[in-house]
Amino acid sequence: MTSAVATGTPTSQRRIAFATIIGTTIEWYDFFIYATSAGLVFAQLFFEPAGKDIALLLSLATVGISFLFRPLGAFLAGHFGDVLGRRTMLVITLVLMGVATTLIGVLPTFAQIGIAAPILLLLLRVLQGLSAGGEWGGAVLMAVEHAPADRRGRAGSWPQLGVPLGFLLASGMTALMTGVISPGAAYLEWGWRVPFLLSVVLIFVGFVIRRSVEESPVFAEIAERGKQKQVPIIALFRRHWHLVILAALVFVGNGTLGYMTTGGFLNNYAIAEQGLDRTVVLVAAAFAALVWFCSTLFAGYLADVIGRRNTFLIGFALQALVAFPIFWLVNTGGLLGLYTALVLISTGLGLTYGPLAAWYSEIFPASIRFSGVSITYAVGAVLGGAFAPMISQMLLESTGTTAAVSWYLLLTTLLGAAATLCLRDRSGIPLGPDHEAEQARGATIFTPYESVREPVAQH
Repeated sequence: MTSAVATGTPTSQRRIAFATIIGTTIEWYDFFIYATSAGLVFAQLFFEPAGKDIALLLSLATVGISFLFRPLGAFLAGHFGDVLGRRTMLVITLVLMGVATTLIGVLPTFAQIGIAAPILLLLLRVLQGLSAGGEWGGAVLMAVEHAPADRRGRAGSWPQLGVPLGFLLASGMTALMTGVISPGAAYLEWGWRVPFLLSVVLIFVGFVIRRSVEESPVFAEIAERGKQKQVPIIALFRRHWHLVILAALVFVGNGTLGYMTTGGFLNNYAIAEQGLDRTVVLVAAAFAALVWFCSTLFAGYLADVIGRRNTFLIGFALQALVAFPIFWLVNTGGLLGLYTALVLISTGLGLTYGPLAAWYSEIFPASIRFSGVSITYAVGAVLGGAFAPMISQMLLESTGTTAAVSWYLLLTTLLGAAATLCLRDRSGIPLGPDHEAEQARGATIFTPYESVREPVAQH
């Protein structure tokens, strides 16, 4: 291994890919099973005394409130990830998420214990938010820092694939429960609990897999030389606060549209407003997750060919073009319209999600990289995804039309595209601690940057 390029055998690369994909899939299955249930049953089970409309808003709000704690999880995981290592934090966040998810599966409802039920639900959702805030940074750095410089886009897409796979698994499992195992009243009575309880098995599998992988070569070199920052977060915000803001806004452009589906809004809209069957809508959501998976994988490859920024701009252009048509399709096209809308959403999402891991990893210096990517991702998720389903529901209820929601999606997409134009593409920059000076300058167009090396050839 050198500071510039991480090396490894094809076998070790496959092991890293498998570990990051499986672990992230489990983590986000847990996260999304909550969002799916919030749109389907939590309003009735935990918030019903507030009235139908307010109960749904409160249920969707709990999806968003967890995002407020993702920056705290990112701060903690970023600090200890830069001090103790990437692998250690990956194991801790996985276990924390799994425990919280399993406990939701045995949680009494409002009818059983009163006001304590929604309070406990919210507390467990907060634990999920803490875990999700720390998970992403560790997973992407394990993948990207192990990869050769000319394959970081593809390697960075591996943990990204865990998000659509987690959503696919959550949607598929919920559809199985609502349509086959516990249809009708049985789902509301007990069937919704099964996907949460399944997390016990998934935790064990993920724990074993993540414990088997080697530490990131970049962190191993930092630790060997004793170059860990004692308080990396202070160094991050003292020198790179502007970079955190711009990179977070890039993710805002992706996350707002993404949580139209994963946050439960579009599913609930198709069911409640258009009268589509719940299980049929969940199957459509699972199909959308498969499209999202494919477009994310393709985007990782494309980012190695044409660059991170160019791939993002293509994705944002597609998102802007579909902001209005997706609701027209759902409103007038029935089930076929829903499928078409979800395919359009998922394609744009993949193009603005697949390259994110590699780009974030290449814009922060090695000694504060875990803190940088984790906190930036968490801040972007709060600004873009946290309350997007609730805001959309409020816009729909106050205006009586989806046009306001489309304008909201278009605005955040353009904001993400503008932030993308403010960042430089740094494909192939050395990631090791010997190159911190180069890593620390020129990540934005507002700061001077002269590369000390020839750029990695695109192919």
